[in-house]
Amino acid sequence: MTFEITIPVLNEEETLDRQIRILHDFLCRHFPDRGEQWHIVIADNGSADQTPHIAEALMDELPEVYLVRVPERGVGLALKTSWGQSKADIVGYMDLDLATDLQHFIQAYNALGTEGYDLVYGTRLHPKSRVIGRTLKREITSRVFNFILKTYLGTRFSDGMCGFKWLKREFVRPLMDGGAISNGWFFSTELLSVAEWKGLNICELPVKWTDDTSGSKVKIGPLARQYLKAMAILKKRKP
Repeated sequence: MTFEITIPVLNEEETLDRQIRILHDFLCRHFPDRGEQWHIVIADNGSADQTPHIAEALMDELPEVYLVRVPERGVGLALKTSWGQSKADIVGYMDLDLATDLQHFIQAYNALGTEGYDLVYGTRLHPKSRVIGRTLKREITSRVFNFILKTYLGTRFSDGMCGFKWLKREFVRPLMDGGAISNGWFFSTELLSVAEWKGLNICELPVKWTDDTSGSKVKIGPLARQYLKAMAILKKRKP
């Protein structure tokens, strides 16, 4: 099965070249049918630094790398734009910091390609998960958020916020029509919620996660308010 990995970026000039080359090298080693089977899509969210120029240079050098320009900011918008243009069998995304061990992508690919799953999500909150370097504040915030999701929306998945999700492209439009509409971070959580409501076959994948907070742009307070507002909107669309 063909696949595309989308990497949403915003002002990532310091790390973009290095991280994309690490991912590209990994895929070349494990999926040697390069150019035919897979692509990496850098979805630029309106960067104001050298990020788009670095992405263009990578695209010129590495035929498997594409750049998608998204003038407005928002991770959800970046993913919807990238996936909406895709012709791959499998689409998904991971964060540029590659916090999730890349070996888990092989597991996700097999789950979708040969094991009959429709959607795969990484979880840091499973007993078999291994989380390295995460602050207590982030750990508590994540667990509280997922508790609210379960009680307010009645969801069963363990980790809605992990930046490591994959699905068969044929389900992208039905999930968006069913309520995955946010242009922000909450979009990936909406995907899981609507997928549950629609009865998709979901694979929960415990992951090794190495947290990198040094360059994090996430501000917990505003993000929490954004999530709670999006949750209320999503609940109205629950069947």
